[in-house]
Amino acid sequence: MKILIVDDEQHVREAVKLLIDWEQLGIDEIYEADNGDSAIEVLGNIQPEIVITDMRMPNRDGVELLAWMKEKGRKSKTIVISGYDDFHLVRSSMKYGGQDYLLKPIDPEQLMEALQKAKQSWEQEDQARRLDQQRSIEINQIKPVYRDKLFSTMISEAGAGGQVAVPAVLKEEFQLDRATECQVIILSTGMLEPQISRKFDGNRDLLTFCLINVCNEILKPKNNGFAFRYWNSEHEIIILLWDRLADWEDLLAQITEGIVKSIHGRFHYGVGHKQAFPTGLSLSYQEARAALKQRNLLKDNSYVHCSEQGFKTGIHSLSIAAYEERFRLAVWSGKEKDIETAVESFLENARLLPVITQEQIELWRFEYESMLSRWRQELAAKQDIQAGAEPSSSLPLYVLLDEQGRLSLELCRRELLNGLTAFAALTGAGGNKEHSIMRDIARYMEQNYNREVTLQDISERFYLSREYISRRFKQELGENVFDYLGRIRVEKAKLLLQNPNLKIAQIAEMVGYDDDKYFSKVFKKFEGQSPNQYRKL
Repeated sequence: MKILIVDDEQHVREAVKLLIDWEQLGIDEIYEADNGDSAIEVLGNIQPEIVITDMRMPNRDGVELLAWMKEKGRKSKTIVISGYDDFHLVRSSMKYGGQDYLLKPIDPEQLMEALQKAKQSWEQEDQARRLDQQRSIEINQIKPVYRDKLFSTMISEAGAGGQVAVPAVLKEEFQLDRATECQVIILSTGMLEPQISRKFDGNRDLLTFCLINVCNEILKPKNNGFAFRYWNSEHEIIILLWDRLADWEDLLAQITEGIVKSIHGRFHYGVGHKQAFPTGLSLSYQEARAALKQRNLLKDNSYVHCSEQGFKTGIHSLSIAAYEERFRLAVWSGKEKDIETAVESFLENARLLPVITQEQIELWRFEYESMLSRWRQELAAKQDIQAGAEPSSSLPLYVLLDEQGRLSLELCRRELLNGLTAFAALTGAGGNKEHSIMRDIARYMEQNYNREVTLQDISERFYLSREYISRRFKQELGENVFDYLGRIRVEKAKLLLQNPNLKIAQIAEMVGYDDDKYFSKVFKKFEGQSPNQYRKL
């Protein structure tokens, strides 16, 4: 702790220093000033916890010094030592926050008691200030999530057809009382350009955070809208406009420019029509969503899609379900050539389609995953084991786009072949049951490192006992399952540690650890140093 002694008589200052056991009080820095002006000069350089001051001094006196400290919001506790038993001085001292008023000559016991009381008072107030600061930090962290929830609820309420309530907190923050119209624009992160997908693989939350920040940096100065994560859809950021709606095209151009500069990629927007605020929120949202889902993925279209530009033809005109029996026979044969022929028969008809929409791709994915799920149930029944809840493969939307963001049927072909071939290996067809299953398990962990992965999950997903997986995995890959997973997580964490805005606890959660202390232990095991030490280097 620090203390400042202010008195125009040097012998008084020396007496104060000699009378007190400062080490006992925990005060290790003592400063001096001979009048109020020089005290203010000292206070410009340090922040003492306690100030002892005389009242009668040349130039600026004690009363003026206390008044200055109160005006500047100084938190120091003040003790007055004066040779004058003057009611006016005592009252002035109390008015400006004086802790005690002691008379000269100085009584050591009284001074010690006053200092102890001042120290205790400062510590209590400092603890309260720290608690308030921590609460303020927590509120600021929760506030964006709370706003996202409120705006999302407004869209849901509008869709339910009931009375739409604009929360008071949003009215006050965004001056929404004056809003009469609104327009919803959806920024989609569901189908990403390959370079963006690779960059943010496993870090979709970070991608969403970056995009929302860029949008709101442009929207905030004019207060004509707000961007937020839509709680009812995993891959949608809502840009809600309520003012200057005629300028939406210029606004999107600015947002796109900001995103390209910061993320080096482009995203698709679905634009709804202007509607009444707040009752038309859901209608404008549905229009924007339809514009995205019905765009033709085969063509190099604009990144901005309005609802009247949606394509209606070709939706659901080709079904994976119609090819299920052909796929089943090929998979159970275990022959790669048969699987290739079955996949090619589907793609021949897909190439004839003039239009393939996102809605069509989503239907294919649903049919594909449902088909694999049924097969898993059948396989489990044959082997008298419990089936896993999810298929071993999926048809992710984002991996089906080429570098220009258009649908690639060649990539569709590759994904179908990989998925069906992997399933054929699980069935044991063709006498090659163990073929690359350990590699599939390794790939599964690489794709799911950011969530909880247990040996039981892997066992149920790949229909192998935990003991067999543990033994075979180490034989083929040279380390046990969880050392392999830990190494993947640590490598991802090393990249995230380069971002100074991310806390260690946040990084731990992003790479799959709920406990940041355990994460630090694992990190040190692989790197020989803690995450903080690595970040400093």
